Amino acid sequence: MCGIFGIAAPNVDRGFLERATNTLTHRGPDNAGFYLDGHAGLGHRRLRIIDLAGSDQPIFNEDRSKCIIFNGEIYNFSELRGRLIGLGHRFATNGDTETILHAYEEWGENCVEYLRGMFAFAIWDIKERRLFLSRDRFGIKPLFYASYEGGFSFASEMKALLADPRLPRGIDGQALAAYFALSYIPGEMTIYEGIRKLLPGHSLTWHTGTFTVRKYWDLQYRPETGRNEEYFIRGAMDILRESVNMHLMSEVPLGAFLSGGVDSSTIVALMSEFSASPVNTVCMGFGGDVGGYLDERGYARQVAERYHTRHREYEVQPSAEGLIETIVRAFDEPFADDSAIPSYYVCKIARENVTVALSGLGGDEVFAGYERYLGFALSGWFGRLPRFFREGMVRPLVEGLPERADGHYTVNHMKRFVRSSALPPDERYLGYLTRVKPGIREDFFSRKGEFELLGASYRDLLRGYFNSINVPGDPGSLNRALYCDIKAYLPEDILAVTDRMSMQHALEVRVPFLDHKFMEFCATIPAEMKLKWFSKKHLMKKAVRDIVPREVISHRKQGFVGPMTTWLKNDLKPFVYDSLSEANLRKHGILNCRTVQRILDEHFSGQEIHDTLIWSMVVFQSWYDIYIDRQKVSA
Repeated sequence: MCGIFGIAAPNVDRGFLERATNTLTHRGPDNAGFYLDGHAGLGHRRLRIIDLAGSDQPIFNEDRSKCIIFNGEIYNFSELRGRLIGLGHRFATNGDTETILHAYEEWGENCVEYLRGMFAFAIWDIKERRLFLSRDRFGIKPLFYASYEGGFSFASEMKALLADPRLPRGIDGQALAAYFALSYIPGEMTIYEGIRKLLPGHSLTWHTGTFTVRKYWDLQYRPETGRNEEYFIRGAMDILRESVNMHLMSEVPLGAFLSGGVDSSTIVALMSEFSASPVNTVCMGFGGDVGGYLDERGYARQVAERYHTRHREYEVQPSAEGLIETIVRAFDEPFADDSAIPSYYVCKIARENVTVALSGLGGDEVFAGYERYLGFALSGWFGRLPRFFREGMVRPLVEGLPERADGHYTVNHMKRFVRSSALPPDERYLGYLTRVKPGIREDFFSRKGEFELLGASYRDLLRGYFNSINVPGDPGSLNRALYCDIKAYLPEDILAVTDRMSMQHALEVRVPFLDHKFMEFCATIPAEMKLKWFSKKHLMKKAVRDIVPREVISHRKQGFVGPMTTWLKNDLKPFVYDSLSEANLRKHGILNCRTVQRILDEHFSGQEIHDTLIWSMVVFQSWYDIYIDRQKVSA
């Protein structure tokens, strides 16, 4: 895993190129490499995984007319390398980076269609002065870019772009509304008006001051309704085994995260099939008062014992306050999924023994593992009940329920369910995703109605994914919800937090479930096989019942999160009130102070759980202090 930075502009300063690139040292502490000519500059920070003695970047082709910097892994590079050698290409290294460059020479921009792996790379054509960027199909690896004052720059993280003082730092209001609604910023947006994300499955070409973006891949849902479950189980497991085997490619110590859930347990079970020595596994839980949080370390232990792994456990005490600035600086923008906290710690402990870790991420989006998928399926049935019963009897009853004292989300999920049940399918699903409840949206921002106005952008984006023409079937199809999450939540929340937290410790994380061949096969599985008889991940659980302990398959899903509700009510409560004081809120004037107080009152009284929204406000306040307020003072 690595960090890349580049700029296409005349007379790039060498010192600036090195400073910007070195902001990414945590991503690649093993080596730094640079290329500079009168028209562009490229910088690379390397974490050595493959071809340890060679493959330092940038890497050039035979006549040095093109060069590449790359972040990621290409798991089929040996196969591609042999094919390219047969076509006359000569290789100077034994790694996967050079394979991409020769593939570009051979097939041009279509080279990405031949790659199987995770990647973000840039190829500079020195003679043509053309820049080509590409990001992998699911957005496992990040890639940001900015175009301003006649130049164009790109990087693995925004901090490298922000090293240029000329970059505009204005806050994007649409991105801000999306952040508070979702806890992350979806699509191309970032918190900065001047910085965009290259979307997953897209490439970008820059030439003579202008750039174009094109989509090279998308996931197509074509359910094969004539097949039985056994056909899909055999097909999916065959490809998943192949994927796991490919993901074991490494010249450095390798292991796996083992959370105690079905997905990570499956990955460890399959790794054990291919590993000659015991697999290194790591698991963590939380100490102290954790309320309704379910500690899954016991389930992880069962898997570790069954497959004789070298297992390590770690316990985190509720001290999230000290991590806030670390999280903010890792993202360079507000990001409020509290899974960043356990992710940070599990990556930290994993790095003590391994440089590469496999993860079970992606399994929930493939096989319908989230509670909201079950709620979405149930809502179709609930919506057919008489309106007077739904709105006149059930909803008032549910709205009046106090939240559970232990912080569990049962009642909160019921409230979100009844609030969205009467809406069209796309709006209904959007209601499950949104953290700001209807009653406070109008006055959430200081300017009345501004939150809803600015939030139209993210709502249009998510509705567009949900209603995409490449997801056939009825408007309420579960496949639409899966596709929506794969396009937004997966890359910009789940994969983003995994990338940033692992890179804080120079740890490479691989995700076998997101092999595109596996995902394409699973897109042919009818939705009713994934969620059956109101059982989430029905087909997945059936497929792995011989390799994963029964207790792991049957226990309630926890998800890789911390006991944030309890933390906010106890250990972090003084910090929350200080962070969201009226004096601090008036620094930016974005949030309505009275509405913020109402949110805190409702949460701490037990009327309604607002933990994710409160956490998002606290994180935003920290980001504003570090990236905006301090910049104003130093300017």
